[in-house]
Amino acid sequence: MEKVKTFKYVDYLWDESKAASFGDDQVALFLYRSNILGADLRITNYGGGNTSCKTIEKDPLNNEEVEIMWVKGSGGDIGTLTRKGIAGLYTERLRNLKNVYQGLEDEDRMVGLFDHCIFDLESKAPSIDTPLHGLLPFKHIDHLHPDALIAVAAAKDSEEITKEIWGDTMGWVPWQRPGFDLGLQLEKCLADNPGIRGIILGSHGLFTWGETSYECYMNSLEVIEMASEYIAKKIEENAQVFGGQKVESLPAEERKNKAAQLMPLLRGLASSENRMVGHFTDSNVVLEYINSNDLERLAPMGTSCPDHFLRTKIQPLVLALDKNEDLSDSKAVLDKLNPLFEQYRQEYKDYYETCKHPNSPAMRDPNPVIIIYPGVGMFSFSKDKQTTRVANEFYVNAINVMRGAEAISEYTSLPRQEAFDIEYWLLEEAKLQRMPKEKPLSRKIAIVTGAGGGIGQAIADKMVAEGAVVVFTDLNQEAVESVTAKYNKDQAVAVTCDVTDEEAIANAFKEAVLAFGGVDIIVHSAGLAISKSLEDTTTKDWDLLENVLVKGQFLMAKSGASIMKKQNLGGDIVNIASKNGLVAGPNNVAYGTAKAAQQHMTRLLAAELAADKIRVNVVNPDGVIVGSKIWEGTWAEGRAKANGISVEELPAFYAKRNLLNEIILPEDIANGVFACVAILDKSTGNIINVDGGMANAFPR
Repeated sequence: MEKVKTFKYVDYLWDESKAASFGDDQVALFLYRSNILGADLRITNYGGGNTSCKTIEKDPLNNEEVEIMWVKGSGGDIGTLTRKGIAGLYTERLRNLKNVYQGLEDEDRMVGLFDHCIFDLESKAPSIDTPLHGLLPFKHIDHLHPDALIAVAAAKDSEEITKEIWGDTMGWVPWQRPGFDLGLQLEKCLADNPGIRGIILGSHGLFTWGETSYECYMNSLEVIEMASEYIAKKIEENAQVFGGQKVESLPAEERKNKAAQLMPLLRGLASSENRMVGHFTDSNVVLEYINSNDLERLAPMGTSCPDHFLRTKIQPLVLALDKNEDLSDSKAVLDKLNPLFEQYRQEYKDYYETCKHPNSPAMRDPNPVIIIYPGVGMFSFSKDKQTTRVANEFYVNAINVMRGAEAISEYTSLPRQEAFDIEYWLLEEAKLQRMPKEKPLSRKIAIVTGAGGGIGQAIADKMVAEGAVVVFTDLNQEAVESVTAKYNKDQAVAVTCDVTDEEAIANAFKEAVLAFGGVDIIVHSAGLAISKSLEDTTTKDWDLLENVLVKGQFLMAKSGASIMKKQNLGGDIVNIASKNGLVAGPNNVAYGTAKAAQQHMTRLLAAELAADKIRVNVVNPDGVIVGSKIWEGTWAEGRAKANGISVEELPAFYAKRNLLNEIILPEDIANGVFACVAILDKSTGNIINVDGGMANAFPR
């Protein structure tokens, strides 16, 4: 078979050698096809669409051969789909459910009956789309949400356009909520149109198939390519995309500056019920839409595809702010934003009250997910970075759909009641209830200085492990990039930052805001140690310690607190000081003084910032030798000399001198910080000693 590999509008990713490595394992080939389809966002977004294959297996109950359908399970993502994410069902049992199906009012019960069709006992919960695959006879099936196909599906004259593009080779089924009856409609469409290569679902997406995984893959790509080419020609013929430009974009750097100023305010407003994490984009696709004359008409219509609006809400909030608005006066800006958010929340409540059913779940958070600022860009806010980024990507898909549908004829969205019935579907609510419990620091944004290694890295790692998104900062660019390499951009970002430089700190916070929307936790862990007698301590030593430890803490608190105040969500500042700030020891005048200054500044800030619910605390380590960067330099030699021992004896020496006789590790300090920000939520101005118990360092 000749492999056709040239496509303009989709990526051909099939690797023959990779596919050959799976041999005749059809499930493995189905998973491979799924993954490469999901790798192209023009084909389907994260969590969107589903795929399947059918194989012949031995029934463990009677040892007879039976047909089994393997299909993406509920809540999965085809781009990252593995064997654990699929369901295996007896195809015949699934089809026999037609005998007990009682109509549209019976849809929810039918989902429960899918479990009676399970073949593989390790199956993921079958999704609502399971019968759409099971009632079709093909061995391999793709259900995808390509922008081009949804544009066709969402066009006013979708059925006619389908005929124009594919002739009699494609079927068309009008919009219907996913479920068993839609599976019956697909089955009927195929029976009425034998020999078709796929089916367009009105306002929804695409079904394609093949006898082999490769044939199915090629069929999907070819169908999407044909639609994309058709739309591209229509757009080329239409000189005024989205009615032409109404607003001119600010220059790129100005857009980012505006976004950084505005995001903490938006985050605070969008978090009125639940704390949210943000995302910003100002791509050309977004700017073309948000700056257009048609934005005012199209934005309120909402999205057409269920997968889109389930993640983006029924419609975005468009900010009535001029692109040149002075954002420096937060109160004045909030005076303009508050009514816009209140109106959006009220409209969402009206939508809920108008469309709800007696058994509908309680109204969800009425705040917007997508926020549009013409001339600047598009913001999104949701429970974590991945969810908000995906929501943003889905709205970009929706923009592409609107552009295509408008170029074809006219864009149409789902009726509000149809949209509500999907958004508040009891089965969708059940899926939400099955989500794992959020981690303690979920929805929180942390920034940690000195995170390139040692104590700072341990703290930042702990923040990520407990659910926060984290900005790792360090003076050493190579080090901070190395320690964040194990995370993806939805978990952590690396920023080079000199904590003695006010401009560098301002930039670090700007990067935090643009990456995640704001900041909730500030940990100043950057440090160094110099152990010298009074006579040997130079002014250079003194200035270096004061600048890194004290000035750095001051600048971090100053920049960070201003963002926290904009958000109006409170926050935590935790400073890593030392036992040496409390204990008078030999050869320690500069270091001990700087640490004492850190401790007292913490008390002062705790008193000043309490009115804004910003808590400020200190964690005091002592003797963190193993894994600490400080002990890699001359500090170890100085402390060994001061105590009359060798460097090699230091770990044991420090362990023996504390009451618990414990070696203190960077992870122990990280646990102290975690206690401050996640457990001791009514504590401020305190010192948490993590030193194994040093009686002479007891603060009270």
